[in-house]
Amino acid sequence: MSGHHPDPIALYVHWPFCVSKCPYCDFNSHVREQVDQAAWAAALLADMAHEAALLPGRRLASIFFGGGTPSLMPPATVAAVIEAACRYWPPIDDIEITLEANPSSVEAARFADIAAAGVNRVSLGVQALDDSALAFLGRAHGVDEALAALDVAQRHFARASFDLIYARPGQSLAAWEAELARALSFGTEHLSLYQLTIEPGTRFATLAAKGELTLPDVDLAADLFEATQGMTRTAGLPLYEVSNHARPGAESRHNLTYWRYRDYAGIGPGAHGRRGGMATSRRKKPENWIAAVGRNGHGIEREDRLTPDERVTEALVMGLRMAEGIDLSRIAGLGERTVGEVVRLDAVARLAASGLVRVIGDHMALTAAGMPVLDAVLREVAV
Repeated sequence: MSGHHPDPIALYVHWPFCVSKCPYCDFNSHVREQVDQAAWAAALLADMAHEAALLPGRRLASIFFGGGTPSLMPPATVAAVIEAACRYWPPIDDIEITLEANPSSVEAARFADIAAAGVNRVSLGVQALDDSALAFLGRAHGVDEALAALDVAQRHFARASFDLIYARPGQSLAAWEAELARALSFGTEHLSLYQLTIEPGTRFATLAAKGELTLPDVDLAADLFEATQGMTRTAGLPLYEVSNHARPGAESRHNLTYWRYRDYAGIGPGAHGRRGGMATSRRKKPENWIAAVGRNGHGIEREDRLTPDERVTEALVMGLRMAEGIDLSRIAGLGERTVGEVVRLDAVARLAASGLVRVIGDHMALTAAGMPVLDAVLREVAV
């Protein structure tokens, strides 16, 4: 279409390896003492070239290195991936290039070289500012080591973010407020704050089934959430997604691509992507992925055309997580539907009257009161 400029895309690079036994990695099969770095880098570049051929004429908004321990990826490989990505897709002026890292002294020692390779944002998995909580969460680092890594990160990267998990067993409102106040004192422009949830098949699920782990009740969890919003807002880092807070302009651009339901290319073992209505997934096991790249020129295991209803559901679920909300007409268009065919308009009106959602024309967003009951709102409005 004349004058139409396709949305910029994002690139997700999945590095699944830990180079030694590591409590951060849940997948022992991904532990590797030796990795053929040259072969690995060549395979990543080939996997990316395949995606680039299928996503021509796009700008690149962000690159995200995630997975096992991506901060242990050789800086030369990081630089090669960034250079190739920016050759295939001209970058926007302020491209965001993020690396996920554990807050250990081993990884912090590599931050200068990673920054020199082109990474300009780091996301640290701090998780708690309490040593006993870190032990409970199964983390290898202590608070002092984590804060030392954060200090190094803030010196080397233009933007630094870290995450915390709250609503932990036995955690009082006062204890969380003190922990969050300390977190806010470090001056980062972005914080990810997650309430602890119990996922099936995890150690926590086993403990909960035995009655050895009890999460805060609904009322305390709501108080914790409300306190979190008040403190972050006062500090100038308001919520922009149900678990993420940032100074205006410092939001994670990469994650916004997911939540706004835009295209992103996923490369590397186990990486997922969205491309023109297709859902892509790469082979999970590193050896199988690299063999597939050598055989086919890419590591794709599945490539599924999403149905209109699936696209609508994904866009609705992702978009309502954001404080900015969603454009219902755009989401309806994804499924070639009308707005009334993708949301229950009577439910939307009822939720608006009760102050849980805000509706202006075809734009809908959760209010501050609606955000903590996101899942219930979704159940109500989705057709």
